[in-house]
Amino acid sequence: MTVHETETEQTPTSVVLTDQAASKVKTLLEQEGRDDLRLRIAVQPGGCSGLRYQLFFDERALDGDTVVDFDGVEVAVDRMSVPYLAGAKIDFVDTIEKQGFTIDNPNAGGSCACGDSFH
Repeated sequence: MTVHETETEQTPTSVVLTDQAASKVKTLLEQEGRDDLRLRIAVQPGGCSGLRYQLFFDERALDGDTVVDFDGVEVAVDRMSVPYLAGAKIDFVDTIEKQGFTIDNPNAGGSCACGDSFH
C-alpha cells in the first residue's frame, strides 16, 4: 500500500480497502477504459438513520482530500467525511446470497433495517 495523502500522513484513521475490493475496483476501471479516476468514498446526509455512504469514481481532487493508494487503486475521502469513515474497511463480497461492496465502519452507532444508512 502506497500513501498519497494531500493533507496528512497515513494514520490508523484512514479507510482500508481489502484486496478483493481493490481487485474489483481495478476491473471496473478497466471496463470504463479510464486511468484518471479514483474511488471516492463519502458520507452524505440521508436515509432512515441520518447518514448514507456514497461510493463513486471521481476525477476531481478536492482541497483537504485524504488519498490512499491500495495496490494501484486510489481511494479519496473528502475532509468532511474523514471523521465518519476513520478505520472503516471496504470489502467486495461475491457470494450466492449477495454481491457488492460492503463497509464495516466502527464509527456507525447503528443502521436502519434496510442497511442503507447509519448513524
